[in-house]
Amino acid sequence: MTVPMPTAARDRRRTLRLAGTLVMSLAALLYLMPFVIQVVTTFKTDPQAASSPLSLIPNPFSLDAYRKLFSGSEGVAFPTWLGNSAFIAVAVTAGRVFFDSLAGYALSRLRFRGRGLLTVLLISVMAVPGVVLMIPKFLVVQYLGIYDTYTAMIVPLLVDAVGIFIMKQFFESVPREIEEAARVDGAGVVRTYWSVVLPMARPALITLTILSFQGSWNEFTHFVVTTQSADHATLTTGLAQFVSGGLGVGTQYPLKLTAALLATIPVAIVFFVFQRHFVRGGNAGALKE
Repeated sequence: MTVPMPTAARDRRRTLRLAGTLVMSLAALLYLMPFVIQVVTTFKTDPQAASSPLSLIPNPFSLDAYRKLFSGSEGVAFPTWLGNSAFIAVAVTAGRVFFDSLAGYALSRLRFRGRGLLTVLLISVMAVPGVVLMIPKFLVVQYLGIYDTYTAMIVPLLVDAVGIFIMKQFFESVPREIEEAARVDGAGVVRTYWSVVLPMARPALITLTILSFQGSWNEFTHFVVTTQSADHATLTTGLAQFVSGGLGVGTQYPLKLTAALLATIPVAIVFFVFQRHFVRGGNAGALKE
C-alpha cells in the first residue's frame, strides 16, 4: 500500500519543477538568441543592421544579401567556395569511410608483425594537435609538387586516426564466430570483410560519415597551408578572408552573416538526417548480450 504524498511536499515539488523549467527555458533562449539575431540580420539592409543590430524585426525586409552573395556582385565568390567545399567534403568523406574501415578491420582482425606498435602509434597520433602538422604538411605537398591543387586538399585527409580507432573498436565487438562461419563457407578475408562484417558496422559507418563530413566541411588549417589561389578557396578560407576584410567589401553585416548562415546548413542537414543512427551507434557499445 502506497502512502499518499503530503500536500505541502507535493506543492513544493511542483514549484521546484516549475522553477527548473523556467531556468532551463531562459538558458535555452539566451543560447538561441545569437542565432536568431543572425538569421534576422540576413534579411536587413546594411544601414538597418548597423543602426539596430539587435532588433528582431527587419524593416524593411530585404533579400539583397542573398542576391549579392550568389551573384558575386561584391567580389565574393560564394558559389565557388560552396562548390569546392561540397566536392572536397564528399570526396574526403567517401575516402575516410572506405580507408578507415579497411585499416580498422586490419588492426582488429589480422595478425601480423608490428600490429601492436601500429596501434600504439595510432593512439599517439590522436594526441598530436593538428596545428603541429601545418609546416610538415606544407613541406610535403611542396616536395610532391601538388601545392595549390585539389589533390593536396583531398589526399592528406582521406585517412584519419580517429576514424580508424572508431572502426577498430567496433570490429572488435563483432563475434568472431560469424567470421569463422563465413570462412567455413569458403569466403576469404576480403569477402568476409565486405559482405559479412561491414554490413554489421552500419552504426559505426554512419557515425564516421557524420564526423568525416563535418570535419572536412569545417577544415581550415589544412587548406590554409595547401592552397593559395582564389579558385581553390573553400567556405572556411573564403569566409575567413571575407570577415577579416581581406576582400575589401566593408562591414556589410547582412552579407557576412548570410554567408556564415548558409555555410552551417549542410552540416546541420547531415546531422539531423542521420541523428537517429548516430545516437544508436553511440549506444551500441554499451549493450551486451
